Amino acid sequence: MEQAPGFPNTDELVARNAQYGKTLDGTHFDVRPSRSLAVVACMDSRMDIFAILGLENGEAHIIRNAGGAVTEDTIRSLCLSQRFLGTREILLLHHTDCGLYKLNENEFNADLQQELGVRPSWALESFDDPYADVRQSIRRLELNPFVKHKDDMRGFVYNVDTGLLDEVLPAAKQAVGGGQAEGNVGDV
Repeated sequence: MEQAPGFPNTDELVARNAQYGKTLDGTHFDVRPSRSLAVVACMDSRMDIFAILGLENGEAHIIRNAGGAVTEDTIRSLCLSQRFLGTREILLLHHTDCGLYKLNENEFNADLQQELGVRPSWALESFDDPYADVRQSIRRLELNPFVKHKDDMRGFVYNVDTGLLDEVLPAAKQAVGGGQAEGNVGDV
């Protein structure tokens, strides 16, 4: 893999932070998100979660990982977010053209084992369909006892080409509502 221009980045980023610090006006945000919202999203660098959702600093917790997967660490973060920091709503945000899309987990693990002599203890969480993956994530949260507030939970697939959100109905609502032709209900 080629090295990115300007690599490594840390010194430049620390200098940028010094400039950023000069722009702050002394406003102190409450640690509790003002919208009582937690967003679980993919770590993809093309996704500016605040811009995509029109959020401002201090309005939501943003929990990110590869694929926006609902893992044990995601559950840990949501549990803390809800029980100690007042969030009540969960928004799941996956996207098109994800790096985990159609990645072969068995091959990935075999490559790591060959290189390192050990397979990872964690699941890669690759998938074939981002809409089905959002439904699975919703179901994992519905079944988890540590996630206290589940009534206001919705999932979306962000289209990286159009910038629009496509809402994904949970499997139970999809069956009652007549289904979704390609797993989605249309751009929001």
